[in-house]
Amino acid sequence: MTATTLAKEASSPPVASAARTRRTRRRGRIVALLFVLPALLLLGALVVYPVLFSVGRSFFDASGTRFVGGGNYAEMFRDPATLKAIRNTAIWVVVAPALLTGLGLILAVLVEKVRWATAFKLLLFMPMAVSFLAAGIIFRLAYDEDPNKGVLNAAVVSVHDTFEGTSSYPTARARQGEGLVQGRDGSYTTGDGVSPGASVTLPMVGVLPKDLPGSAAPAYAAAGRKPAPDELRGVVYLDFTPGGGGRLGKVDRRESGLPGMKVEAVRDGRTVASTTTASDGSFRFTKLASGTYTVKLPAANFAPPYQGVSWLGPALVTPAIIGAYLWIWTGFAMVLIGAGLSTLPRDALEAARMDGANEWQIFRRITVPLLAPVLTVVFVTLVINVMKVFDLVYIIAPGPVQEDATVLATQMWLVSFGGGNNQGLGSALGVLLLVLVIPAMVFNVRRFRRSQR
Repeated sequence: MTATTLAKEASSPPVASAARTRRTRRRGRIVALLFVLPALLLLGALVVYPVLFSVGRSFFDASGTRFVGGGNYAEMFRDPATLKAIRNTAIWVVVAPALLTGLGLILAVLVEKVRWATAFKLLLFMPMAVSFLAAGIIFRLAYDEDPNKGVLNAAVVSVHDTFEGTSSYPTARARQGEGLVQGRDGSYTTGDGVSPGASVTLPMVGVLPKDLPGSAAPAYAAAGRKPAPDELRGVVYLDFTPGGGGRLGKVDRRESGLPGMKVEAVRDGRTVASTTTASDGSFRFTKLASGTYTVKLPAANFAPPYQGVSWLGPALVTPAIIGAYLWIWTGFAMVLIGAGLSTLPRDALEAARMDGANEWQIFRRITVPLLAPVLTVVFVTLVINVMKVFDLVYIIAPGPVQEDATVLATQMWLVSFGGGNNQGLGSALGVLLLVLVIPAMVFNVRRFRRSQR
């Protein structure tokens, strides 16, 4: 037997073993591929194909029959509504994730010091169980401008009326032809001057008897009182007799005074005295110097009631919707940051306390730097989420201000299906949204892989 034959026989077992290993690996890959194939088919059908179709569709016109190249992308940046959607999306990306991450961090730190921490976390996390549709309806009602419906405006109006007060006669107006002249500011003054020792009657209309204050009393007796020589008297009354009858401009026995109305005595354009009408509508100015005066009912008596804040107006609609988003997602940020907080080395925190650091210094110099990876993941995750926000904007924003609140996702739907019927431009908007989301997704995936290592 030659040396060559011996060498071949010696090398044959390792070669056969390697071949068997390769066959085993190949068989394993085939089996793994068979198991993964259904998921890959679903991924291709539900993700890859729609993305590729949208990219292709973005190069065609609204009908989908004529190739327009980059025309839709050029149109996208010329359309004022789309530019406003891009601006609003930028506001969302800058404001909402930063506020949520900050609130989540503060609440996660504070919850650790609360006795019922679990119940508190559950309470804050509970809005996550509410769908965006239901949350949108809730906040649409909460933001209603009518204080009788919107809880926020009901609170605002209550606080305003507590400190500023409110007019008792917003619908009142002077009886025409009875000597009262309306000013530009809505006030009423006597057309003729009056002097001390005189008495004036100021007839008003426009107030329903049922809207009179409960303290209102008949004005007839007050109208007949004689003033002193240095006194100016008068009565402000509702010139309306229940059941009909009565004389216009004259105080009848069944006509009621208007209590609580502010009255001023004006001389040479300057208010020299002021008072408030009694329950029978009477008022008087005493110790007046001789001369001619004008009696004035200031505009504040007839000011319409304060209606609160227009939360869903063009100026505040985007901050209002972001507020609803914060209500939903604050619990999510708090729970994730709280999980990271629970893994912090306690010996570092205790060492800092023993060295004399206060809680603010520990929070700023130890807690926040150690939580930086968790805070970054939460922030980037929320950035991805707010770029796709649709439900809240579409439901909360009323029709007239829908364009003022629109973001890329709602604009894409409005252009494609909400009346625009231009799937070419809508597809271009979808591609733009995808391009904006991809960097944040790549960053999150890389950071996750780095933490896994």
